Amino acid sequence: MGGKVPALIEAQVEMGSVNELEHKSLFRQEEDATQNKAASLMEQGSLSRNFPEHTNKAPKNSVVQSIKIVILSNKLNLLLPFGPLAILLHYTIDSKGWVFLLSLVGITPLAERLGYATEQLAFYTGPTVGGLLNATFGNVTELIISIFALKNGMIRVVQLTLLGSILSNMLLVLGCAFFCGGLVFYQKDQVFDKGIAVVNSGLLLMAVMGILFPAVLHYTHSEVHAGSSELALSRFSSIIMLIAYAAYLFYQLKSQSNSYSPLDEETNQNEETSAEEEDPEISKWESIIWLSILTAWVSLLSGYLVDAIEGASVSWNIPIAFISVILLPLVGNAAEHAGAIMFAMKDKLDLSLGVAIGSSIQISMFAVPFCVVIGWMMGEQMDLNFQLFETAMLFITVIVVAFFLQEGTSNYFKGLMLILCYLIVAASFFVHEDPHQG
Repeated sequence: MGGKVPALIEAQVEMGSVNELEHKSLFRQEEDATQNKAASLMEQGSLSRNFPEHTNKAPKNSVVQSIKIVILSNKLNLLLPFGPLAILLHYTIDSKGWVFLLSLVGITPLAERLGYATEQLAFYTGPTVGGLLNATFGNVTELIISIFALKNGMIRVVQLTLLGSILSNMLLVLGCAFFCGGLVFYQKDQVFDKGIAVVNSGLLLMAVMGILFPAVLHYTHSEVHAGSSELALSRFSSIIMLIAYAAYLFYQLKSQSNSYSPLDEETNQNEETSAEEEDPEISKWESIIWLSILTAWVSLLSGYLVDAIEGASVSWNIPIAFISVILLPLVGNAAEHAGAIMFAMKDKLDLSLGVAIGSSIQISMFAVPFCVVIGWMMGEQMDLNFQLFETAMLFITVIVVAFFLQEGTSNYFKGLMLILCYLIVAASFFVHEDPHQG
């Protein structure tokens, strides 16, 4: 009996310590959930980055250190010399094909660094302004190329470039993310937030509606005022789409984190990566200066790029539609492509969707109507009539992607199907002669 009492006391002590550990574990889980809630905006939404609150930890870099961090820290920047080389060839050799190719390659690292500088600036602005910055600069390469093309009166190049960016993000970028993620986690289906995917699909369908109706009005010859009703409808629809996109941003940044919660514990796995990215690498003014420099350099190269498009089409014997829809968007989407695949291979599908589908929404609901309004200001008759072939291509693509997203799961087979769909789209534009080019 005497030997049992100490054993009983010892057992009670062990039970007490187990309960205490369980209590600590539960407390830690609640704390982790609170930390993850702050990071859930990126996971659940379509803005392409997770922006922290204001930070006071501004690094003090010298000019040399800043150049080293921004320019020399990324292997993709090895392509930067191709930009000056393109400008040199433009004035020395009459070869539009080479100028176009080198400009295209030279812009690729600039597009990626623009995203980096925007992300760094967002550390100092907080999540709301950071989200707006990302919406503006996330696709600034496509916007700059489009504005230069508008300035040159190349309305079809603008339409086709923006269309190609949407198709590339929805089929190629998302497809590669699903495929690579599925190969890494081939024994299971990866999971993402189905509710957010449905909302994003609805936004893409709204964009299709805005682009579809002017084309239908044109091809049914049912305009009240021939030649002007289609343009007036396009401008009105563009303003509505910009208002809808502004409301979507407000919803994303203010309301959504309270309206949605992660489906299960698997969607809370970004704690480690978010902890690693807490401190900025460059200061606020460095970020602003680099954004200005990179934007100016992209603008300069875009001028030579747009000027060489028609010459490249003739010298390579490739349709301008193929160059605009397939080749140009690959430049602007290079950073998104790499980011989406990286997130998928870490089993963070919500982040991949935020990059791929989020960029498609930015282009279709912001960049396209924005270019219509800018064209209106320039006196150019830029409209939302992308013509029958292109509009049908966009409509079918959005429907296909919406079907793939409706289950809330992905695997390598779905990724492969999306990639194969993109190859069909690319082949279609390779044999498509645009009768409205001009």
